[in-house]
Amino acid sequence: MRRSPDVYAEFADSVAVITGAASGIGQALAVLLASQGCRVVIPYFPGDPHDPQTTVRQIESVESRALVVPADVGDTAEVINIFDQAEQAFGPVSHVVAAAGILRNHPLDSMSDAQWDEMLQVDLYGVMRTIREGLRRLEPGGSMVAVSSIAGGVYGWASHAHYATSKAGVLGLVRSAALEGAPRGIRVNSVIPGLIESPQSSDPVNSLGPDGLRAAGEFIPWGRVGDVREAARVIRFLLSQEAGYVTGQQLIVDGGLTVVMRE
Repeated sequence: MRRSPDVYAEFADSVAVITGAASGIGQALAVLLASQGCRVVIPYFPGDPHDPQTTVRQIESVESRALVVPADVGDTAEVINIFDQAEQAFGPVSHVVAAAGILRNHPLDSMSDAQWDEMLQVDLYGVMRTIREGLRRLEPGGSMVAVSSIAGGVYGWASHAHYATSKAGVLGLVRSAALEGAPRGIRVNSVIPGLIESPQSSDPVNSLGPDGLRAAGEFIPWGRVGDVREAARVIRFLLSQEAGYVTGQQLIVDGGLTVVMRE
């Protein structure tokens, strides 16, 4: 398989750290950037049921290189090690995407402090640690994107208050990080995916599940839920110099869901 003809030339021989690249949007983005010559670093939590080697094989099929680094984004030292390993293997990091996240169904009135903390440690603090290290490492021209969610980024979500809080917090983090990165020529943005078909959203216990996703397509103006590759292409745009004057912003990728009034 040859590299995609619609090459964003700037990604050739660049280095990207993409948390959450073992599956879903992160995986789709890793393969997309690799198809354009980017070398990808895949931090991988050993407890994740998704095999990062699946992403590696797809990256190798488009004639690029990947590095898997065991890491828990809930641990600062392990996040620092991700970037150390990236620099040792490939050189300076140019792009950072914080897409790692967990999802748990816990009603707020029965949620324990430990359940709340577990979610924020990954979905908010983990994003903070990743973006913070990116600010320390990236050179002028570098770019970062954090993945939020329509749940928290726009709407609430019953039985998922901890998740929604994390995703809302990501937006404030990104705006502030963008201000700190601007004097150094580093851009920081976020995407707010709507209902995207992925392993996480297909989980019938903690998310909508296949039946819920199919039903959602009936009230989304575009007539269907989104594909991970559609979200990945938006992230690529924000990472690229096509978005060179865009920072501190969020782009909603939802097929029109947030602008329709349900009858």
